[in-house]
Amino acid sequence: MRRRAEKNKGKVSPALWPMYITTIAFIVLPLLYIVGISFLEKGDYFGVKNVVTIENYHKIFDPMYLSVLWESLKLAIITTVLTFLIGYPFAYCTAKLPVKWRGMVRMLLMTPFWLNSLIRLNGWIILMKANGVINTVLQSMGLIEEPLQLLYNDGAVIIGMVYALAPFMILAIYNSVEKLDWSLVEAARDLGAGPVKAFFTVTLPLSLPGIIAGCVLVFVPCIGLFYVSDLFGGSKTMLLGSLIRNEMLQARNWPFGAALSMLMLIATIGALQLYKKIAKTDSLQGIM
Repeated sequence: MRRRAEKNKGKVSPALWPMYITTIAFIVLPLLYIVGISFLEKGDYFGVKNVVTIENYHKIFDPMYLSVLWESLKLAIITTVLTFLIGYPFAYCTAKLPVKWRGMVRMLLMTPFWLNSLIRLNGWIILMKANGVINTVLQSMGLIEEPLQLLYNDGAVIIGMVYALAPFMILAIYNSVEKLDWSLVEAARDLGAGPVKAFFTVTLPLSLPGIIAGCVLVFVPCIGLFYVSDLFGGSKTMLLGSLIRNEMLQARNWPFGAALSMLMLIATIGALQLYKKIAKTDSLQGIM
């Protein structure tokens, strides 16, 4: 048996071939294609020229595109903070519920994902538009005279982002809080710590891996959710994902769009590496 194991060491099992073929065909090759065209010049009408250049990456540092990148990072940070402030209490309270109620709450949390995200976001537009439910109710109560401009601004985009991504934060934190050793919290209380001090010195640090995982799951998609900024921000809010879409489909500048895509990929890898460095628990590292 030992000789057979040594003989087969380094060989790929045929059972794994479909996984490798799928990975190469749908991940590795498209990624190499994007990397390749990012170093080429734009074609006269569409496509690319076989001329190698780094101008596409140099163009990213133009102040106009840097402002888009900064706006994307700013909205992503704000969205991540808000989803944490909303998601942690929700996840904590859910984890403290009796076991028979936890499954029901998780099911209700996942139910919106059974519908298309565009349909769900359009529901918010019906509520927030000038003649929508919110403005109608406020006007009928005499609180406002003119409809509020609730759509087509950064605030509306943040609301859409938080709504779309909050479940990821909640589920990540819930999985961490549910697995806490509550005897440590009880020990802290027995040693004289109050509920608030026990929470900040024991519960919160122990749930930090779930918080970091939730922040990564929210922050990374925020940069690329162009359809949220299109629906809620109109033409006033341009995020990195929207810019890539415009360069690829409208301007047909595939090389520059590919360079922007590589920038987003680098940001994603950086966030994941930061997560792996901070989160030390084996279970969470196994997820990544």
